[in-house]
Amino acid sequence: MDLFIPYILAHLLNNVVGTENTRLIIFWGAVMVVCSIIAVSFNIIANRIASAIACDCTRQIRHDLFSGISYLSSAQTDRLTIASLESRLTSDTYNVNQMIGMMLRLGIRAPILVVGGVIVTVTLDPLLTLVMLATLPFIYFIVRKTSSAGIPLYVLLQKKVDGFTRVLREDAAGIRVIKALSKTDHEKARFDAANREAVDVEKKAGITMARINPVMTFIMNAGMCAVIVAGALLVSGGKSQPGTIIAFMSYFTIIANALINISRIFVNFSKGSASMKRIDEVLSLSPELWVDYEKDCAENEEREGSGKAACEESGKATCEGNKERTAVRAQGAGGRTPFIEFRNVTFSYSGKDSPEEGEVLKNVSFTLEKGQTLGIIGQTGSGKSTIISLLMRFYDADEGQVLINGVDVRKIPTKKLRAMFGAVFQNDFIFADTISENIKFGRDIDDDKMIFAAKQAQAYDFITSKEGAFEHQLEIKGANLSGGQKQRLLISRALAADPDILVLDDSSSALDYKTDSLLRAALRENFTRSTTVIVAQRVSAIANADKIIVLSEGKIIGMGKHEELLSGCSVYADISRSQMGGAVLE
Repeated sequence: MDLFIPYILAHLLNNVVGTENTRLIIFWGAVMVVCSIIAVSFNIIANRIASAIACDCTRQIRHDLFSGISYLSSAQTDRLTIASLESRLTSDTYNVNQMIGMMLRLGIRAPILVVGGVIVTVTLDPLLTLVMLATLPFIYFIVRKTSSAGIPLYVLLQKKVDGFTRVLREDAAGIRVIKALSKTDHEKARFDAANREAVDVEKKAGITMARINPVMTFIMNAGMCAVIVAGALLVSGGKSQPGTIIAFMSYFTIIANALINISRIFVNFSKGSASMKRIDEVLSLSPELWVDYEKDCAENEEREGSGKAACEESGKATCEGNKERTAVRAQGAGGRTPFIEFRNVTFSYSGKDSPEEGEVLKNVSFTLEKGQTLGIIGQTGSGKSTIISLLMRFYDADEGQVLINGVDVRKIPTKKLRAMFGAVFQNDFIFADTISENIKFGRDIDDDKMIFAAKQAQAYDFITSKEGAFEHQLEIKGANLSGGQKQRLLISRALAADPDILVLDDSSSALDYKTDSLLRAALRENFTRSTTVIVAQRVSAIANADKIIVLSEGKIIGMGKHEELLSGCSVYADISRSQMGGAVLE
């Protein structure tokens, strides 16, 4: 319709106005009005559809990106950084949304107007069309040159956005410490530096891409002037008509605006393509530590040729149906398979091929029977939490094996492995939701189990004292709870599913000695089925454990019961004396 209107105008001026037929003039004028209404209506519809498609695409991209992030290993997350993943999920997907929307709105319309306009102008005046087309090579050169320079700048810009996002996250998380130490000005300066770096790169990218519009406008205006001069000469020579020249000027304006819109598309595409590469970097990563049971069994059947029989003969596990893999060989002659076993485990966060950062664990070996309690103690940085991370397979050991019930954790389906655990970590998280939902955490746990877990965690009394009890609304990160209340709530979450393996990583540091003692007594009495691993700074928290490991610089320097370590491990004895004079507090 947009292309049809100037054609009607040319016919009206050249063939109708001269006849002085008012009815005919009104008729063609009405046709132009109808064409305009149709053009506007369908343009609005097209824009609404384009916006809907862009939003749907972005929603799906965000869904897939969030899903991909959820399955990344801890090592992959460490490499990409949380701040970068956040910016990819927010600003990068926004850039892609803008790119898709603009390409659907203008990327279809603008080329049609350019190509259609050229075709129509050829029918009106081929010579003037050649004058107009002479400008296109210059426009193509400018757009291509500028876009090739702009895309790398936008990639760099997103990296700078990652930087100030990281600073923002750190400052938001540590705002109390910053205020307590009067470091507000220091952090403002640090954020300003990160922000300035991003702004400088964005300014450079913006200036680079901003060249397209004014240069194209200049070229199009120069072409317009050439068309006007050529058209005037043709009219004065009787080789063209004024209506044709006026229509041609309208087409030239349409084509010029379409080309400018195409230049805007390239600017947006530069941003969007840079963001798409960053998103694809995450989506193309394969989960390093994820094990799918059915796929693993199918691959094993194909590899071994006889499925279940081959698995049984190799003494590894059974692959029949959806049955859980179980150990089939006992350790030693007639012995019992340890429930948890670390076998000569060595690990470095930089990986076995990059030992420059040093090994966090060095040749660590121990076993734990079903239902027993393991206590782990040692100085900061000795590798206590790393043992937990390897046991739950957040990372894989560089050397050696981590086994549960005789099966290497690398062979256990990931969902089944994680379902074995109830865990409380050092920096665990409380969501802005009800107490009930924070304990149940989307799991199939009834109210009786939730209340029982809260009582064993010594959390029931403080929960029921709050308005709404278990339906009391918590603030993000549990800001309306004390430190001890947070830990008891987190322990309730871990206990609620009656886990096979209970992991408590320094989870009672904020509890008073009496509450801690009651908690340990409840665990011994009511969770005898669970195998418990406790990482603690207090000797009292692990003194009654069936086995205690003392770590120093990634090595086990002592192993045994409390009494054995008091006499056989000087480091443990020193810790015990310094904390409670060697006594065990019940």
